[in-house]
Amino acid sequence: MPKEKTTTRKAKAAKADTGKKKKVKDPNAPKRGLSAYMFFANEQRDKVREDNPGIKFGEVGKMLGEKWKALSEKQRTPYEAKAAADKKRYEEEKAAYAAGAEDDEEEDE
Repeated sequence: MPKEKTTTRKAKAAKADTGKKKKVKDPNAPKRGLSAYMFFANEQRDKVREDNPGIKFGEVGKMLGEKWKALSEKQRTPYEAKAAADKKRYEEEKAAYAAGAEDDEEEDE
């Protein structure tokens, strides 16, 4: 009969403390742009739940994925246009945010 592996508190603490700290995200940073699929999913999610009452959370995602795959290129076009516009918005906000951060660094010096 093989021995069961046991870990001590010291081993767990050493494993947990690898020395890497998670970078804190700036709450003022601009939000990333949504993908075409996310625009589609946000628009269709309520309809899927309405058509399938009592459906589980994961099942909603699966159904949305299937519907997205079934769309033709022509049907996807409006969502891709929204995604492109949102990407442009993000890039502009990101540039303004970066410029503002550089200004703050220069003032600190």
